[in-house]
Amino acid sequence: MDLEATQELTRASVPAGGTTQVADEVIEKIAVVAARAVPGVADLGGDVARFFNAVLDRVGLDQVGDARRGCSAHVTGDAAVVNLVLVIEAGRPVPAITSQVRAQVTEAVEAYGLRVDEVNIRVDDVAIGGPGTTTRDTTTP
Repeated sequence: MDLEATQELTRASVPAGGTTQVADEVIEKIAVVAARAVPGVADLGGDVARFFNAVLDRVGLDQVGDARRGCSAHVTGDAAVVNLVLVIEAGRPVPAITSQVRAQVTEAVEAYGLRVDEVNIRVDDVAIGGPGTTTRDTTTP
């Protein structure tokens, strides 16, 4: 009887097999947080997405859709491809910002154990009127 109990205990301590899948949405959320943290990134998302988000903000639904806006990702096995749509701050160099975004997103996603094959970035707009810039001509009264 002791032998049977020992065998059962040994079998129970072996980890179960199976697969692990990471949803595209998980990578999108990670990438958005990483991209927003880069100085010079004013916002994420194209014109339409930002418009609808502004409407949602006005009706009190300011957190709806923000977590993944401006990002799509595709995970295959242990690799991810990330696509971002950025709005950059006026006066900032596009190559420097996009390079830093790629580095930050790659580092953030790889911290979760996935490999990043590509980070594709489209700069959709520039934010005029942010800190240090004006949108009005101040020379006329």
